[in-house]
Amino acid sequence: MLLEGLHIPLTTPFHPDGRLNLPKLAANIARSSKSPAAGLIVLGPSGEPTLLADDETSEVLRAAAQAAAPENVLLAGISRDSVRATLELADLAAELLYDAILIGVPSIFASDRPTAAAAASEQSISTQRRELLLYFQTIADRSPLPVVLFSNRDHRIPLEATVELAAHPNILGLLDGAASPSEIESLIRRTATIKREVTVTTVFRAVTARMKMAAHSGAPSSLISASALSAHSATAIAEPPATPALRTRTKTVGFQILAGNTQTILESLRAGAVGAAPAFAACAPQVCYEVFAAWKDEDQPLAEEKQARLCAAARLAEDSAGNLKFACDLNGYFGGRPRLPQLPPTGEQRAALEQLMKQLRN
Repeated sequence: MLLEGLHIPLTTPFHPDGRLNLPKLAANIARSSKSPAAGLIVLGPSGEPTLLADDETSEVLRAAAQAAAPENVLLAGISRDSVRATLELADLAAELLYDAILIGVPSIFASDRPTAAAAASEQSISTQRRELLLYFQTIADRSPLPVVLFSNRDHRIPLEATVELAAHPNILGLLDGAASPSEIESLIRRTATIKREVTVTTVFRAVTARMKMAAHSGAPSSLISASALSAHSATAIAEPPATPALRTRTKTVGFQILAGNTQTILESLRAGAVGAAPAFAACAPQVCYEVFAAWKDEDQPLAEEKQARLCAAARLAEDSAGNLKFACDLNGYFGGRPRLPQLPPTGEQRAALEQLMKQLRN
C-alpha cells in the first residue's frame, strides 16, 4: 500500500450527552474525501480511541468505511494492550475493506515503566524490549491487513526496535508524531535496503481495497441487449456501458514514514518522509496539503511560507482534543465537545483560535 501524501487523522464526533454521533462522522468524511488528501485515519491519535468501548469502536470503523470515497486510503487505529484484542479488530477492519491498521505502543509499556529510568536494570530493559517486539511482530504475522506503526512523544518506539520491525514484510511504515527530522533521516538511512513493490494507479496514486472490490464486482448487466432480442421485436433496451477496468502498475517503495508533527512537516519531508498525517489536518486539510504540494513541486520558498502560515494555529489547536474539535467547528467540520473527562476550550482559548483560524479557512 502506497502511503504517499496527506492523511487526515479524523476526530470522533459525539452528541452533547456523550453518545457517538455517526451521522456527523459521515458528513465530516464526505467533506474530507473531497479534499486532496490521499487517506483518512479512523480512530487514530486525534480520534479519542481510548475513550471508546469495543462496540463503539466497531461502529465507528463501520460508519467510516461506508462514508469514505473508494480512492481514499483507509487506516484503522485499533491498538489494544493485548495481541488477541488487536487481532480481532484487525479482522473486522479487513472485512470492512480497510487498507492497513495503525498500531501504537500498548499502555502497559507506559513511560513510567523502567525503560528510561536510571535505576532500571539491564535485564528489565531487555525484557520490555522483547515484549514490545513480540507484540508488534505477532500482530504483523497474523494480521490480514498490513501494519503501520505509530509512535508519539508519550509512547515512543525505540529507534533500534523500529529498524528491526521495518524488516517485517507486513509492516509498511511508521507514523511518528515526535521524531525530529534528523531522527527520520537516520531511520531512512538505516532501512535503506528495504524495498517493496506496491500496486498503484497509472498516475501513481494508491490502489485501495475498495477500488479493487468495485473493479471486481462489475456484475453482468441484467438488461437485455438489442442484439439478443428476437428479430421480430421492435423494442430495443439499451445496455449501460461496461465498468472500466482498473488499470494499475507497480512502484518500488522503501519503509514509508509519515510525519505526524505539524510544526515540522516540511523538514520531515525533506528528511525522507513520504507524506504527513498531522493532527491539525482534521480541521484544516487544505492548508496542510499545500505544504506537501509545494514541496512535491520543489517550490521551496512557497513550501516554507505555507509551513510558517499554519504553525501558530496548529500549536493551539493541538493543545487538547477540545481545542482541535473547536477548530473543526470553525472550519466547517463538525467538532463538538470532546468526551469526558476531556474539556472544551476556555473562552480565552476560543477567542484565540477564532483569530488564528480566520486566515486558514478552507
